Amino acid sequence: MSSYYQRHIFFCLNQRPNGEDCCALHGAQAGFDRCKQQVKAAGLAGPGGVRVNKAGCLDRCAGGPVAVVYPEAVWYTFVDEADIDEIVRSHLRDGQPVERLMLPPSVGR
Repeated sequence: MSSYYQRHIFFCLNQRPNGEDCCALHGAQAGFDRCKQQVKAAGLAGPGGVRVNKAGCLDRCAGGPVAVVYPEAVWYTFVDEADIDEIVRSHLRDGQPVERLMLPPSVGR
């Protein structure tokens, strides 16, 4: 049985009260928007392809902004559009995780 989507990427867009550090303060929305745009432009969106989703807190705030790709469970941090473009090209399209952007397993909240 195959999955409805080949890959699913979730972006933490959580915003914490009282100015606490969170992904929303580090450009998470811009990363989500860019990824969604690039996935669609590459013809990867939809059933059998890639789904780009918003998520609440993923509890890895110290590495923010963060995104995670399933089914591989690869966690990423990113800085700019070029990072997002590389994740889309290399991992979401070609199936090759981007090691330089991977969030170390020790990074938590």
